[in-house]
Amino acid sequence: MRRKTRTRKQNRQRSKLGLPDLEHVKSAVLVSLRSPESQRSYRRSIDDFVLWYCSEPRLSFNKTVVTRYRIHLEDKLLAPGTINVRLAAVRRLAYEAAETGLLSPDLAAGIRRVKGAKKLASRAWRKAWPPHTARQLTRYR
Repeated sequence: MRRKTRTRKQNRQRSKLGLPDLEHVKSAVLVSLRSPESQRSYRRSIDDFVLWYCSEPRLSFNKTVVTRYRIHLEDKLLAPGTINVRLAAVRRLAYEAAETGLLSPDLAAGIRRVKGAKKLASRAWRKAWPPHTARQLTRYR
């Protein structure tokens, strides 16, 4: 007699996440946040990313896609702080997807390495504002 070989169901880690997967991971991210303001900000950032991600033709969720998303945000002329907040939400989304087994830990690590937007204002400029002397005041009138 032949024995039936059992096929083990492997933990499927995908690179292309569908909308149900993204919604499941989004809820896990939002539950992990304590502050209502953080939840609001992350919810908006994740919704914006999901809208962009699903509008592109079958992209896999990896470092290149998140870098393209950063370029998309820069093209919209968003402030560097806003871009960094939105990228933080996407990084957290990748972390939670890796924790739940939907995404490979290697892909999540790559997404975490995506650089944020550079802030252009320097400390010297912030110290010089507001102008303190009468001479400096005449420059800004």
